[in-house]
Amino acid sequence: MSTISIPISSEQERFIDGYIKEGKADNKAQVVRRALIRLSEEEAIEAVLRAEKEPILRGDIRDLMRKLK
Repeated sequence: MSTISIPISSEQERFIDGYIKEGKADNKAQVVRRALIRLSEEEAIEAVLRAEKEPILRGDIRDLMRKLK
């Protein structure tokens, strides 16, 4: 596991400290890890929703290629 150091605002630090004080996480690293997991989940959901909006191509590949030209 690697370690990174990032600057955060005082507001972000207060949020992290409050999260820990409320017993929702054991330490700052755990809060950040959870935030990264949540971000990756949101990105995956957005990708699925974007994919659902894409047109579905069906049929003979040669016909489809001609239509795309």
